[in-house]
Amino acid sequence: MTGRGRKKGEAIPQGVVGRLPVYFRYLSELAALGVDKVSSAQLGEALDFTAAQIRSDLSYFGSFGQQGYGYNVAELLQQVRQILGMNRRHSLVLVGAGNIGKAIGSYEWFRAEGFVIEAIFDVDPHLIGNIHGGCAIRPVSELKQYLLKRPSDVGIIATPKDAAQEVCDVFVECGIKGIWNFSPAQLDVPDDVIVENIHLTDSLLRLAFRLNEREQRSGF
Repeated sequence: MTGRGRKKGEAIPQGVVGRLPVYFRYLSELAALGVDKVSSAQLGEALDFTAAQIRSDLSYFGSFGQQGYGYNVAELLQQVRQILGMNRRHSLVLVGAGNIGKAIGSYEWFRAEGFVIEAIFDVDPHLIGNIHGGCAIRPVSELKQYLLKRPSDVGIIATPKDAAQEVCDVFVECGIKGIWNFSPAQLDVPDDVIVENIHLTDSLLRLAFRLNEREQRSGF
């Protein structure tokens, strides 16, 4: 499914990639409410996008919807799930069972949508052996041995900054091609490894900037 004459293997713009999860989330809400169809104009109004932008985004992947009818919600949701790679099971390994790691490990949506955390690792002897999210927390010294026996799709790093690169190196050595990084470290990885950085402080500082900017404009 290549849409809009896009050549096979051509990169999708990052703006489009960033909006796909937004479409998935809203379409899931509509489906749960029993809504059968939705127009690009209705999607745009709900999501604060333009209708033209939505049609352009979806056209990268194929031809969806009918003129005068709009989109069948269930069908479009299924297509977006497939585009996002959610039509398969993903195995995940989590390193770091602190506050952020525990929040990730206990989030039930992941497992329900096929993102299954198979194992959790930490260095704290007080945590090792505890059960969290259905997994017994293992010593991080066993990470490499585990991954060599049970390859995983995604490695999650929820460690302090000074431990992140070492964990990352083990992931890469053991063949993991996707890393979800919650540490503040800027990871060094080969070109064939994808890293998604989640920096909570950056998000908070962006919010602080926007609040400050609004106050400056308002003259307060």
